[in-house]
Amino acid sequence: MASSSSALNIVLQLILGGVAVLLTSYLLPGVHVADFFTGIVIAALIALLNITIKPILIILTIPITIVTLGLFLLVINALLILIAAVIVPGFSVDGFWWALLFGLILAIINSLLGVSLGGNNKWI
Repeated sequence: MASSSSALNIVLQLILGGVAVLLTSYLLPGVHVADFFTGIVIAALIALLNITIKPILIILTIPITIVTLGLFLLVINALLILIAAVIVPGFSVDGFWWALLFGLILAIINSLLGVSLGGNNKWI
């Protein structure tokens, strides 16, 4: 029974992540998402990139991250969003600054919606 509950939790988190992606793209004219399914795919891909590639980039850029007091992590997030825009058809970002702003607003909306892929959510 625990596996079905965790599977339901993952599906719910992906749906909420897709909603967050759509809301963020609605707020930003430089980010374009084709439909809700594309939003879910983007949420899943960004979560996958954050789990796999982001830790490697953080380790490789520790000196720059220390010098910039952690602000370089925003650049890493923007780069991951640009990678997702290249991979997912129906998702486009007009440039680096739009990707940076998309990452910031997406993080805020995700925290408001309680989206934490892989984390324990007490609401569910």
